[in-house]
This record gives sequence, structure tokens and C-alpha cells, in this order.
Amino acid sequence: MKEELFQQLAASLKEGGAILRGKKRAARTTTLKSPDARAIRKKLGLSQTGFATLIGISPRTLQNWEQGHRQPEGTARALLRVAECHPEAFLEALHR
Repeated sequence: MKEELFQQLAASLKEGGAILRGKKRAARTTTLKSPDARAIRKKLGLSQTGFATLIGISPRTLQNWEQGHRQPEGTARALLRVAECHPEAFLEALHR
């Protein structure tokens, strides 16, 4: 690795560490809005139990999302985004 690139990488790592320790503010942040599970479920015309079963979660988990007690994370968030943006493909893929 060239010395200049190495120095840039080292500086970047130091800056990242300072941000994580709260000693420096990040230049930018990204906030992801959680998908609205209730609106997506209603758009698909499914009951809470039916929707929860379809995506492989408990009805209680779905209720927690819909009531705002919890937020979907990781794969569940991605699956809800697909359902929101491409409902026909979502239903076709999961009803097989």
C-alpha cells in the first residue's frame, strides 16, 4: 500500500474512533425511517395473525410494531420494505 493511502486510512480510523467515543461529531448521519407495519398489512388486506404467519413472526411481535412499542430491525425491516414497495411480488413470493 502506498504511504499516502495508508496515512489517509489511519487518519480515518482515528477519526472514527473519536466519533464512537463521543469526542468528535460525525460530519453526517443517516436515519432510517421504520416501515409502517400496520399500513403495509392493511394495504395487503391481511389480519394481524395472517400477516405475522406469512412473514414468520409472532402476532405479538407484529402488535408491538403496530403499537410503536418496538421497531422492526434487520431482515424484518427489509421484508417490510419489499412488501411496501412491491406488494404483488411480496405476496406472490410468500404464498408459494
